[in-house]
Amino acid sequence: MRLTFASYNIHKAIGRDRKCDPERIMAVLREIDADVIVLQEADRRFGDRASVLPRALLDDYPWKVVDVARRPRSIGWHGNAILVRRECEVQDAEALHLPTLEPRGAANAVVRIEGRNIRIIGTHLDLSGLRRRDQVRALLDFVAKTTEDCPTIIGGDFNQWGRFTGAMREFGDDWHAISPGPSYPSRGPIARLDRIVTSPSWTCRDAHVHHSPLASVASDHLPVYAELDLP
Repeated sequence: MRLTFASYNIHKAIGRDRKCDPERIMAVLREIDADVIVLQEADRRFGDRASVLPRALLDDYPWKVVDVARRPRSIGWHGNAILVRRECEVQDAEALHLPTLEPRGAANAVVRIEGRNIRIIGTHLDLSGLRRRDQVRALLDFVAKTTEDCPTIIGGDFNQWGRFTGAMREFGDDWHAISPGPSYPSRGPIARLDRIVTSPSWTCRDAHVHHSPLASVASDHLPVYAELDLP
């Protein structure tokens, strides 16, 4: 089975031109055209945490929102949202709490694709290195304690500059960390903040940063993309 996966910090749909343009974000997602997409900063931070991507707008695209939201107008949890193609069956979905001093969390889903159950986790880790380590440990503990053995993909904004340092060391040798390249800031990327980490069963065929003219202005991050095989 082959799966295309993307992670994108959409910066509340505010681009480098300081305009909030949800349709521009969706156009970038069309360019990527991944089977599964994890988003960060998809909801507003305050108030009723309303989604910056209106559900009516999402209805016109080939993805559906995995329901992890705790508020009626949100599509995610602490800004983390998961989109999957409409034909995918969502078996389970929940919001995950992470140890933190600021609003952070993760979105978890088990989806059935081509007869296989796959676990997808989208997250946005802390700015503090110590907290990032705690949060990665919490995610790994959650996966280890789940009763169902699912091939797993964790994607998101890890806020980690070093490819194999800091919080990334918590994944050990079993997990595969995919760092396609610099994705931040979108104008002239120098930092590899956006990552995709897979459980051992996955093989990465291709991975890259999606750097199109539209993506370079739509958010302060560029999306990262991976093509993954599951034996």
